[in-house]
Amino acid sequence: MSEAERLNADAHAAGISGVDLQLRAQGDAWYELVSARCPHLFAEVPVFIGHAQLQQMKDVIAAVERVVNCGKWQVDSGEGGREKGEGKAKGVFYGYDFHLNGEGAHLIEINTNAGGGFLNALLADSRLPGEAVSDADLERVFIEMFQSEWQLQRGNAQLDCIAIVDQLPEEQYLYPEFLLAQASFERAGIGACIVEPSGLRVRDGAFYAGEQKIDMVYNRLTDFSLQQYPLLLHAWQEDRVVLTPDPAHYARYADKRNLARLTDVHELHELGVSTADIATLQAGIPHTFVVRPELEERLWSERKGLFFKPCSGYGSRGAYRGDKLTRRVFGEILNSDYVAQQLAPPGERCVADGVSLKYDVRCYVYDGKIQLAAARLYQGQTTNFRTAGGGFAPVRVVG
Repeated sequence: MSEAERLNADAHAAGISGVDLQLRAQGDAWYELVSARCPHLFAEVPVFIGHAQLQQMKDVIAAVERVVNCGKWQVDSGEGGREKGEGKAKGVFYGYDFHLNGEGAHLIEINTNAGGGFLNALLADSRLPGEAVSDADLERVFIEMFQSEWQLQRGNAQLDCIAIVDQLPEEQYLYPEFLLAQASFERAGIGACIVEPSGLRVRDGAFYAGEQKIDMVYNRLTDFSLQQYPLLLHAWQEDRVVLTPDPAHYARYADKRNLARLTDVHELHELGVSTADIATLQAGIPHTFVVRPELEERLWSERKGLFFKPCSGYGSRGAYRGDKLTRRVFGEILNSDYVAQQLAPPGERCVADGVSLKYDVRCYVYDGKIQLAAARLYQGQTTNFRTAGGGFAPVRVVG
């Protein structure tokens, strides 16, 4: 048993000290909002991982970044927008999600508007002794990320206001995080508002939320194509506002079909990917392929070893373990846009006597570099923030 596994098996060896204090420090109204709306947002224990697992995650992320930015990685965002490249916004809060087990670290998906960064910054001061990072350190890193996005597209112009945009934001489960982000921007001297797309307007060639001129949109929408929000889509296409992340970021990274390309040895060779990077991707990403009706017999016979995901899904919606599939749902998957991915079981963390929860590790990445790693503890098929004792947890590297 590795040191990480030993520590994860001993839930009583180390709890998260100070979490409740950190939450209360955000103010009574915020604390009461979290307590009432999402009582299982933060786990009761940290998650321990090994140095080898961390290094493998870094290697996989670096290999993915090299492939996507090799110059031959072509995608169609379908929006007529600008491709990511020199002088363009890179996209904030990429989430590389891994399952860790005895076989190593396995990248199960990439998200381009991954939630939880500001929330997990609160846990930084709650980690065990020996951690150098603090919530203030992470807040600075995150603010610098947004400022970098601005400078890549607007140079030395002043960034005055950021709009945090989502559909019905006050009804979103992670609305407390929007409030944290708004407060962080304001502490950095940047105006910030939380608004839904219908609250945005273009006037005199500029973007507005009410009477507030908007320079940048922090995009938390889960309609990655923005087809439902033509005003925002056109503003991005016409460069009226800096939008991060944007549809081109999603198309290049987060569409699940990209996982199939990243595990297709033939295509990787055609792209000129190095032998070392191909080996890293093969070991670190479960084999993934696009579901097609002609594969029906194979898919059904192999379903127990597969996980089915919608190509453009988010938050585990529409995702199914193959061993849970009915014939009816399987038929729907065959005629929809899905990928099938080899099962890579998540790690488990003992949280109480006789009680273990599954976990994944999310690496928050900007411009190819890990800013923060956090875990999500849960029961059931996928992460859900509905599990007693589960939720976001700090990650400790040991061994």
